[in-house]
Amino acid sequence: MPTLPIAIISIIGLLVLHELGHFLTAKAFKIKVDEFGVGYPPRIFGKKIGETIYSINWLPFGAFVNIPGADGEGKDLKDSENYEKRPAWQKATVLLGGVVTFWIIAAILLSVAFALGVPKAVSDEETNLSDVNVQILSVSKDSPAEIGGLKPGDMIKGFEAEGIIINIDTVLAVQNFAGEHQGDEISILIQRGTKEMTVPLILRSDTTEGIMGIALVRTAEQSYSWIKAPLMGIQATGEMTWQVIKGWGTILQGLFVGEGLPSGVSFVGPIGIGSLLNDAAKIGASYFLQFIAMLAVYLAVFNILPIPALDGGRLLFLAIGKIKGSPINKKLEQKFNGAVFIAMLILMAFVTIKDITNLF
Repeated sequence: MPTLPIAIISIIGLLVLHELGHFLTAKAFKIKVDEFGVGYPPRIFGKKIGETIYSINWLPFGAFVNIPGADGEGKDLKDSENYEKRPAWQKATVLLGGVVTFWIIAAILLSVAFALGVPKAVSDEETNLSDVNVQILSVSKDSPAEIGGLKPGDMIKGFEAEGIIINIDTVLAVQNFAGEHQGDEISILIQRGTKEMTVPLILRSDTTEGIMGIALVRTAEQSYSWIKAPLMGIQATGEMTWQVIKGWGTILQGLFVGEGLPSGVSFVGPIGIGSLLNDAAKIGASYFLQFIAMLAVYLAVFNILPIPALDGGRLLFLAIGKIKGSPINKKLEQKFNGAVFIAMLILMAFVTIKDITNLF
């Protein structure tokens, strides 16, 4: 099956499950839900079961949950069904339901990935390993590797010398070959995603800054038992969340002091994410699951930010209302949410145009 449709379905699936988190927590508190829709209207199909309409809609950009009272329009509801009449902790739980769902999804996907097998750094001396690779961790600026077009993540499969292919599977073998050919032009065989290519490099004769200008790691695939894998998945989700928070902190600090985005960092939209997921799917199931999990964690952290139109913004308004002793004016909240939502749509349009340009 082509990988791009899988990538697109996966992104939509994440957003649907996010809304399902809101839906299930609302139902758990017996809060009325008018509609749970996959996609956005116009509606293709809808069926009412109990008090809720379950619908499939034409615009496949995620899902939505219509909870009357969440935006102040539930005045005719019984207090027992009205979201607005519920205690603050129940409202907060409904809002957090979607965010927590992202973390649950990430933990499940990472657990499956650990059970299937994930790359792990190993020493050159270790044997009886599966799927062994020598991978580029980083490329120094203005080095032979950067000039030749090598990138972090590339896997070095071997070298070509005098028409003979020399296969390698240790970091030391790469270092030894480079040391024997200082100052020479060589051909290095690499794998980038599913593509294999031969790259010519002119090595340095001076070893002060490194003959090739790359940092390497030897990796092998390691799988875990179905008992240990969930524990590894939960731990990895926590570690990934902390790394995402630190990354966002670095980005925001740079923007605040006028330094702009850090080197190598750029924003991508749905098309860019779909392209990256497509590449990950081509490499293998484990890589694809890890990428989806990372995307889920990014969405969780982003969604919890105290920005209007996001769940974190709604939590902020809820907290302010609790502190001041009366709810924030719903019309004012709607104006804030609407303005930020429009700004995000405009930003997304620009990012999407950039993604399309990069593809071609």
